[in-house]
Amino acid sequence: MTHPEAGAAPVDDAGGDIATDAGDDPSRSPPVANPRRALAVVIGVVFIDLVGFGIVIPILPFYVRSFGVSDAFIGLLAASYSLAQFLAAPTLGRLSDRVGRRPVLLASLATAGVAWVAFGYAGEAGAGFGTVAALATLFGSRTLAGAMGGNIAAAQAYVADITPRDRRAGALGLVGASFALGFVFGPAIGGLLAADAVVARADALLPAFVPATAYSLPSFAAAGMSFLAVLVGFAFLEEPNRTRPPEEAGTRRSTAIGQFRDALASASLRPLTVAYFVVAVAFAGVQVMFIPYVADAFGYDATAAAFLLTYVGVLGAVNQGVLVGRLSRVVSSRTLVAAGSAVLAAALVGIPATGLVDRVAGGVALGGPAWLTLPLVALLLALAALSLGNALVNVSLATLVSTSAGDEEQGAAFGVTQGASSLGRTVGPPLMAVLYTVAVASPFLAGALLLVPVAVAFGRSAG
Repeated sequence: MTHPEAGAAPVDDAGGDIATDAGDDPSRSPPVANPRRALAVVIGVVFIDLVGFGIVIPILPFYVRSFGVSDAFIGLLAASYSLAQFLAAPTLGRLSDRVGRRPVLLASLATAGVAWVAFGYAGEAGAGFGTVAALATLFGSRTLAGAMGGNIAAAQAYVADITPRDRRAGALGLVGASFALGFVFGPAIGGLLAADAVVARADALLPAFVPATAYSLPSFAAAGMSFLAVLVGFAFLEEPNRTRPPEEAGTRRSTAIGQFRDALASASLRPLTVAYFVVAVAFAGVQVMFIPYVADAFGYDATAAAFLLTYVGVLGAVNQGVLVGRLSRVVSSRTLVAAGSAVLAAALVGIPATGLVDRVAGGVALGGPAWLTLPLVALLLALAALSLGNALVNVSLATLVSTSAGDEEQGAAFGVTQGASSLGRTVGPPLMAVLYTVAVASPFLAGALLLVPVAVAFGRSAG
């Protein structure tokens, strides 16, 4: 599945508009010397970082199992990243308001690189000091990487700094497209690095103090991507010229709890914060239980499931990079949130229904290759709707967050809302996993039900 943060717009439209418009006030000097290049650089940095994050996804369950512990630790390890991101995103967003976007982005990327190096050494820690030390290394490094993943707030605020308000949907959409592409390429690279032939070759070339295993190599590659993003950012990323100097901004409460209180007390931010949380919980059923579902209902193995995830990722890149940005020019963001929630809810209902298609259709054959069955076609259509709904909801929510906050508080606003999303991704997975053990369809149906009030609320406010 694609990452929850998403958006949309064509590169030439977003970049061209920014390059010729200094911002909402034409009398102000441009926020950066070359807005087009600045947008490309920050999107490239996010993409490189997300490729690194995606690299470790295929190995996570197997890495945990290699220490002979319960599969419950797999879920806990996954949740640790989102929980740390939830706690750190508001602080990093507020910090970027105060000290600047560039230093926060560069420092967080460098720290994430260190975390992924430590992650790769968990096996060595286990061999030397036992399972407890290995798990402590896994959870400690994963938690630190999650906290640094809160830098998405600073990245989104950077885009908002250099983009006029009426074009932010497109520019923020490019950030979402970079997420989608990162999750297309990252897992594929991670799977390749975990292959036996690659591990054997690396073992012959690397010095003895660098472990070469199916788990360490993807981890080190993730670290390398983070360090590469630091180098790119250091060389090319400018600090935007904002309304107030960075050191004068961000003087209000900077704790996560304090900022959430501020957000929930704000008439403009409260519905957006709640929506981010609810959408993240609803989407968790797909993120966590999709692969078990296609294995149980269709008999697909990990390779077939990976093809489906790639399909969703490619669609996400198209939706978030082209389609939704164009829609945002003629349809209000609130209407797009309502429509996207409805489409996403329908897709969630449709996914478990695909397993029943053969029974309803009476085993109708399509006449093509043996693998091209009617249930698979139905599943592909449901996943296409899932990708579209997710893109509509997330880019439009991000646009509403940007336009609801002042120029000097973009980082704080994005930090709070992305923190709410991270909290939803912390609460949702264990909840949906339990529901799956009760009834296979229940995580998807529960997610659809959660989205109904979001669609109704934003539909009413749009009217």
